[in-house]
Amino acid sequence: MPLPMLVGNWKMHTTVEEAVALAGAIRARLNDPADVLVVLCPPFVSLAPVAQALRGSTIALGAQNMHYESHGAFTGEVSPRMLQGLCQYVIVGHSERRRLFGEGDEVVNRKVRAALRWGLRPILCVGETLEEREEGKTTEVVRRQVERGLEGVGGCHGVVIAYEPVWAIGTGVPATPEAVQEVMVEGVLRALAGLFGEHDALEVPLLYGGSVTPENLEGFVRQPAVHGALVGGASLNAESFCAMVHILEKVRG
Repeated sequence: MPLPMLVGNWKMHTTVEEAVALAGAIRARLNDPADVLVVLCPPFVSLAPVAQALRGSTIALGAQNMHYESHGAFTGEVSPRMLQGLCQYVIVGHSERRRLFGEGDEVVNRKVRAALRWGLRPILCVGETLEEREEGKTTEVVRRQVERGLEGVGGCHGVVIAYEPVWAIGTGVPATPEAVQEVMVEGVLRALAGLFGEHDALEVPLLYGGSVTPENLEGFVRQPAVHGALVGGASLNAESFCAMVHILEKVRG
């Protein structure tokens, strides 16, 4: 069973000073948790200062995105080589990157392979739109995104999968725990088992994301196939985020 995991995606929020203060507040409240893997993903400009603020802590650091090339004429981009040694995780294929920046499965796959090549752990995000959900294509879409996202990857060690239905992100309307469990089993796990075998598939941490709060987290993580959460807005408040860590400790620790 994968270690319970809570990832905070701060998106395009916090100045450098605010990010350092938030990381410090989270660290002080958690006192280095041992039973839950906690990952903070601040904006690029705050990665180095937050890394310094977390030095010596068990809290890990992640980037919100990266380019798949190690270097080159890609103005405004950040490469996996630049992230190496600075953070341990990187979010790849988030629905906002897919929807707003036109990143398809091929680009996402190149990022996953580049992350692994440079020693980073990709958090591969998958999820259906409202239209796809209403057409009954949820399982099909999620399975395809997992399979194409991990195409050509030699093994799933180091990979994290986050199921984030697009229609639930930032809307305040999360999926039901039962629906998330079904997608994890029929969509994510079946795809992973087909690629890497059932034994290895069961070692991959599976996270739910989409309007996750301290009030609804327990329902999700009590599902057998949900090992934690990828949290957006609620991760910007130290008290709320740490409350979710303690819920994970209670349920999954």
